[in-house]
Amino acid sequence: MSNDKLAARLGISTKTFYKYFKNKEKLLEEATQLFHAQQYQMLENLSTQTNAACLFFDLWRGGVEIEFKINKAFFNDLHYYYPRVATKVESSIRKKFTTQFLKIIRRGIDEGDFRGDLKPEVALEGILVFYTSLVRTDHFKKFKLSAEQAFHNTIAIHVRGLCTEKGLKSLDNHLIR
Repeated sequence: MSNDKLAARLGISTKTFYKYFKNKEKLLEEATQLFHAQQYQMLENLSTQTNAACLFFDLWRGGVEIEFKINKAFFNDLHYYYPRVATKVESSIRKKFTTQFLKIIRRGIDEGDFRGDLKPEVALEGILVFYTSLVRTDHFKKFKLSAEQAFHNTIAIHVRGLCTEKGLKSLDNHLIR
């Protein structure tokens, strides 16, 4: 889509578009940064008083629900046509998210909700692979699942596998509510 078509679709002039964005790359960068900032805010707003297993579960479920609504072609096109923008945005946000998720996993291990033999970085990477495949590719499209169904058949199973008996009980009680 050209900048002219985009401006017309938004109901603004091309001049207005260029007032705020130097080019389409800058618009894409700002839009994806805003999207990830909103997801990070969700991460920060969840109660740290919540059991680590439940918190971790809710964060991933929320991420899937949000990102499942985005056309998967967006991320493919972003990487294909604007790889510099995709790499820049992902590298700027990855460290922040990774740090927070690892804190939750480590807290879960310390509090006995996650297994003590876990390697937090490996566990997180496994979930990231599921997440990326689930929300940014068409790998699961053939199953015609809702976001909730897709989450419960992939990431939720992985999160439960991280849990101790104590963590599973907390998670089960949390899901009943």
